Amino acid sequence: MVHHTIQNLIFDLGGVILDLHFDRTYAAFARAGNCSVDEIRAMMDKSPFFNDYEKGLLTDDEFRSAIRRVLKSKLSDEEIDAAWTAMLGEIPLNRLHLLKRLRSKFRVFLLSNTNGIHLPYLHKIVKTVSGEPGLGSFFEKDYYSHVLKMRKPDKEIYEHVLKQHQLIPEFTLFLDDNLSNLQGAAETGIKTFHVQHPDRMMALFHEP
Repeated sequence: MVHHTIQNLIFDLGGVILDLHFDRTYAAFARAGNCSVDEIRAMMDKSPFFNDYEKGLLTDDEFRSAIRRVLKSKLSDEEIDAAWTAMLGEIPLNRLHLLKRLRSKFRVFLLSNTNGIHLPYLHKIVKTVSGEPGLGSFFEKDYYSHVLKMRKPDKEIYEHVLKQHQLIPEFTLFLDDNLSNLQGAAETGIKTFHVQHPDRMMALFHEP
Protein backbone atom coordinates (compact mmCIF):
# COMPACT_ATOMS: atom_id res chain seq x y z
CA MET A 1 0.00 0.00 0.00
CA VAL A 2 1.35 3.43 -1.00
CA HIS A 3 1.63 5.85 1.90
CA HIS A 4 -0.92 8.66 1.81
CA THR A 5 1.82 11.32 1.67
CA ILE A 6 3.15 10.11 -1.69
CA GLN A 7 2.36 12.50 -4.53
CA ASN A 8 4.94 11.46 -7.14
CA LEU A 9 5.95 8.10 -8.60
CA ILE A 10 9.18 7.40 -10.47
CA PHE A 11 9.30 4.02 -12.20
CA ASP A 12 12.25 2.03 -13.44
CA LEU A 13 11.55 0.21 -16.70
CA GLY A 14 13.30 -3.19 -16.91
CA GLY A 15 12.10 -5.72 -14.36
CA VAL A 16 9.28 -3.40 -13.32
CA ILE A 17 7.23 -2.51 -16.42
CA LEU A 18 9.24 -4.49 -18.97
CA ASP A 19 10.06 -8.19 -18.61
CA LEU A 20 13.80 -8.81 -18.94
CA HIS A 21 15.55 -11.97 -20.14
CA PHE A 22 19.31 -11.40 -19.80
CA ASP A 23 20.00 -15.08 -20.47
CA ARG A 24 18.80 -14.64 -24.07
CA THR A 25 21.45 -12.00 -24.72
CA TYR A 26 24.12 -13.98 -22.88
CA ALA A 27 23.31 -17.03 -25.01
CA ALA A 28 23.31 -15.08 -28.28
CA PHE A 29 26.70 -13.50 -27.58
CA ALA A 30 28.10 -16.82 -26.36
CA ARG A 31 27.19 -18.43 -29.68
CA ALA A 32 28.71 -15.53 -31.59
CA GLY A 33 31.91 -15.55 -29.57
CA ASN A 34 32.21 -19.33 -29.38
CA CYS A 35 32.45 -19.17 -25.59
CA SER A 36 30.34 -20.05 -22.56
CA VAL A 37 27.42 -18.13 -21.15
CA ASP A 38 29.35 -17.75 -17.89
CA GLU A 39 32.22 -16.11 -19.76
CA ILE A 40 29.82 -13.67 -21.42
CA ARG A 41 28.14 -12.87 -18.11
CA ALA A 42 31.51 -12.19 -16.49
CA MET A 43 32.58 -10.05 -19.43
CA MET A 44 29.40 -7.94 -19.24
CA ASP A 45 29.82 -7.52 -15.49
CA LYS A 46 33.46 -6.43 -15.73
CA SER A 47 33.70 -4.46 -18.98
CA PRO A 48 33.20 -0.73 -18.32
CA PHE A 49 31.95 0.01 -21.81
CA PHE A 50 28.46 -1.29 -20.98
CA ASN A 51 28.03 1.37 -18.29
CA ASP A 52 29.67 3.95 -20.54
CA TYR A 53 27.16 3.12 -23.27
CA GLU A 54 24.25 3.57 -20.86
CA LYS A 55 25.70 6.97 -19.90
CA GLY A 56 25.80 8.04 -23.54
CA LEU A 57 29.59 8.13 -23.56
CA LEU A 58 29.75 5.74 -26.52
CA THR A 59 27.86 5.95 -29.80
CA ASP A 60 25.93 2.93 -31.06
CA ASP A 61 28.72 2.19 -33.53
CA GLU A 62 31.41 2.49 -30.84
CA PHE A 63 29.45 0.05 -28.67
CA ARG A 64 29.16 -2.42 -31.54
CA SER A 65 32.90 -2.14 -32.16
CA ALA A 66 33.58 -2.85 -28.49
CA ILE A 67 31.40 -5.97 -28.68
CA ARG A 68 33.32 -7.20 -31.73
CA ARG A 69 36.61 -6.55 -29.97
CA VAL A 70 35.80 -8.47 -26.77
CA LEU A 71 34.16 -11.34 -28.66
CA LYS A 72 36.93 -11.40 -31.28
CA SER A 73 34.14 -11.66 -33.83
CA LYS A 74 33.14 -9.99 -37.10
CA LEU A 75 29.46 -9.84 -36.26
CA SER A 76 27.36 -7.51 -38.41
CA ASP A 77 25.54 -4.54 -36.89
CA GLU A 78 22.27 -6.42 -37.34
CA GLU A 79 23.57 -9.52 -35.55
CA ILE A 80 24.85 -7.47 -32.62
CA ASP A 81 21.57 -5.55 -32.36
CA ALA A 82 19.54 -8.77 -32.46
CA ALA A 83 21.61 -10.28 -29.65
CA TRP A 84 21.58 -7.06 -27.61
CA THR A 85 17.80 -6.62 -27.87
CA ALA A 86 17.11 -10.30 -27.17
CA MET A 87 16.92 -9.47 -23.45
CA LEU A 88 13.92 -7.20 -23.97
CA GLY A 89 10.75 -9.13 -23.25
CA GLU A 90 7.11 -8.13 -23.07
CA ILE A 91 5.38 -5.11 -21.64
CA PRO A 92 2.00 -6.54 -20.63
CA LEU A 93 -0.88 -4.22 -21.47
CA ASN A 94 -2.23 -4.30 -17.90
CA ARG A 95 0.97 -2.58 -16.67
CA LEU A 96 0.50 0.22 -19.19
CA HIS A 97 -3.15 0.55 -18.20
CA LEU A 98 -2.05 0.84 -14.58
CA LEU A 99 0.31 3.70 -15.44
CA LYS A 100 -2.50 5.61 -17.12
CA ARG A 101 -4.80 5.11 -14.13
CA LEU A 102 -2.10 6.21 -11.70
CA ARG A 103 -1.74 9.51 -13.53
CA SER A 104 -5.16 10.54 -12.25
CA LYS A 105 -3.80 10.38 -8.67
CA PHE A 106 -0.05 10.96 -8.94
CA ARG A 107 2.60 12.66 -11.01
CA VAL A 108 4.19 9.71 -12.82
CA PHE A 109 7.70 9.57 -14.29
CA LEU A 110 10.05 7.03 -15.87
CA LEU A 111 13.77 6.82 -15.06
CA SER A 112 15.58 4.10 -16.97
CA ASN A 113 19.18 3.06 -17.54
CA THR A 114 19.06 2.28 -21.24
CA ASN A 115 20.86 2.96 -24.51
CA GLY A 116 20.55 4.02 -28.11
CA ILE A 117 19.94 0.56 -29.55
CA HIS A 118 17.36 -0.48 -26.96
CA LEU A 119 15.21 2.64 -26.84
CA PRO A 120 13.72 2.53 -30.38
CA TYR A 121 13.04 -1.19 -29.88
CA LEU A 122 11.26 -0.43 -26.60
CA HIS A 123 9.04 2.13 -28.29
CA LYS A 124 8.15 -0.51 -30.91
CA ILE A 125 7.12 -2.93 -28.16
CA VAL A 126 4.84 -0.27 -26.67
CA LYS A 127 3.28 0.56 -30.04
CA THR A 128 2.64 -3.11 -30.79
CA VAL A 129 1.02 -3.72 -27.40
CA SER A 130 -0.93 -0.50 -26.92
CA GLY A 131 -1.10 1.42 -30.19
CA GLU A 132 0.57 4.38 -28.47
CA PRO A 133 3.69 5.78 -30.20
CA GLY A 134 6.05 5.07 -27.30
CA LEU A 135 6.77 5.07 -23.61
CA GLY A 136 6.34 8.82 -23.27
CA SER A 137 2.58 8.41 -23.70
CA PHE A 138 2.34 6.89 -20.22
CA PHE A 139 4.36 9.37 -18.17
CA GLU A 140 4.44 13.06 -17.42
CA LYS A 141 8.09 12.77 -18.50
CA ASP A 142 10.31 9.83 -19.42
CA TYR A 143 14.04 10.00 -18.65
CA TYR A 144 16.80 7.83 -20.14
CA SER A 145 20.37 7.54 -18.90
CA HIS A 146 22.08 7.75 -22.28
CA VAL A 147 20.20 10.95 -23.11
CA LEU A 148 20.92 12.56 -19.73
CA LYS A 149 24.59 11.41 -19.73
CA MET A 150 23.91 10.21 -16.19
CA ARG A 151 23.16 6.76 -14.85
CA LYS A 152 21.54 5.15 -11.81
CA PRO A 153 22.60 4.67 -9.03
CA ASP A 154 24.54 7.98 -9.15
CA LYS A 155 22.77 10.59 -7.02
CA GLU A 156 22.98 13.24 -9.71
CA ILE A 157 20.39 11.54 -11.91
CA TYR A 158 17.76 11.48 -9.16
CA GLU A 159 18.56 15.04 -8.18
CA HIS A 160 18.11 16.08 -11.81
CA VAL A 161 14.59 14.63 -12.01
CA LEU A 162 13.62 16.17 -8.67
CA LYS A 163 14.89 19.58 -9.74
CA GLN A 164 13.29 19.51 -13.18
CA HIS A 165 9.82 19.03 -11.69
CA GLN A 166 10.21 20.62 -8.25
CA LEU A 167 9.48 17.28 -6.61
CA ILE A 168 9.82 16.99 -2.84
CA PRO A 169 11.87 13.83 -2.13
CA GLU A 170 9.86 12.64 0.89
CA PHE A 171 6.64 12.87 -1.17
CA THR A 172 8.18 10.83 -3.99
CA LEU A 173 8.31 7.03 -4.37
CA PHE A 174 10.87 5.35 -6.62
CA LEU A 175 10.22 1.77 -7.79
CA ASP A 176 13.13 -0.33 -9.08
CA ASP A 177 14.19 -3.98 -9.14
CA ASN A 178 17.84 -3.14 -8.41
CA LEU A 179 18.84 -2.57 -4.78
CA SER A 180 21.82 -0.35 -5.63
CA ASN A 181 19.54 1.92 -7.64
CA LEU A 182 17.16 2.12 -4.70
CA GLN A 183 20.05 3.01 -2.40
CA GLY A 184 21.08 5.85 -4.70
CA ALA A 185 17.54 7.24 -4.65
CA ALA A 186 17.28 6.86 -0.87
CA GLU A 187 20.43 8.95 -0.44
CA THR A 188 18.53 11.89 -1.94
CA GLY A 189 15.63 11.41 0.49
CA ILE A 190 13.33 9.68 -2.02
CA LYS A 191 11.15 6.86 -0.66
CA THR A 192 11.77 3.51 -2.34
CA PHE A 193 10.03 0.24 -3.15
CA HIS A 194 11.91 -2.90 -4.19
CA VAL A 195 10.13 -4.56 -7.12
CA GLN A 196 11.31 -8.13 -6.71
CA HIS A 197 8.82 -9.16 -9.41
CA PRO A 198 6.48 -7.01 -11.54
CA ASP A 199 3.53 -8.68 -9.82
CA ARG A 200 4.64 -6.97 -6.59
CA MET A 201 4.40 -3.61 -8.31
CA MET A 202 0.88 -4.42 -9.48
CA ALA A 203 -0.11 -5.61 -6.00
CA LEU A 204 1.23 -2.42 -4.43
CA PHE A 205 -1.47 -0.53 -6.32
CA HIS A 206 -4.10 -3.22 -5.67
CA GLU A 207 -4.07 -4.48 -9.24
CA PRO A 208 -4.68 -8.17 -10.05
